Amino acid sequence: MKKIIISASALLLLQACTTFDPYTGESKTSATSIGAATGGGLAAVVAYISNKDKDSNTRNKRILAAAAGGAAIGGGIGYYMDAQEAKLRKQLRDSGVSVQRDGDKINLIMPGNITFATNSANINRNFTNVLNSVALVLEEYNQTLIVVSGHTDSSGSAQYNQRLSEDRAGSVAQYLRGQKILSDRFEIIGFGEEQPVANNQSAGGRELNRRVEITLLPIVAS
Repeated sequence: MKKIIISASALLLLQACTTFDPYTGESKTSATSIGAATGGGLAAVVAYISNKDKDSNTRNKRILAAAAGGAAIGGGIGYYMDAQEAKLRKQLRDSGVSVQRDGDKINLIMPGNITFATNSANINRNFTNVLNSVALVLEEYNQTLIVVSGHTDSSGSAQYNQRLSEDRAGSVAQYLRGQKILSDRFEIIGFGEEQPVANNQSAGGRELNRRVEITLLPIVAS
């Protein structure tokens, strides 16, 4: 799998990243387990998205056609994403996954210690129920682009970490596709060790850096 330059509609606002308190009961333990990992890769995802290609509008039209209701989000992106965020927080309560909001973007941070075994891109069996919960929300809110990005710590070679990050992101995307989520909605990126959110010199920092993030972006007709 090659590193992908993401294309999307030019509706994204580059706003300061704000982590919301878990108003639907997301446990404090879950948020603490994520620590400083408040979506360090999100800025990198936005940077990729700013590089649109000529096929982005065509792809977005296909997604909205499949959603059969593109006009619904056009007048209320904020409300649409608010509702989606609330549903995700409810579904992911006590799961160890952090739900982050940045303007009209939603970011799900999945630490590697609960998602994958060490040096593996096979999803842990006990994490499939969490991904099933995510899939239920993605199916309901079907007017969003789903960007799955993989990250590693700095242990091992950069080349190995790059491939591992791509494989892990690909595994998550593949699983969600298997839950009847439209393939056109997915973009996959491997960042390797390039986007740490903590110091790689400590075991705790490396654990935070080993993660998969799912970024949800609203799509409107151009």
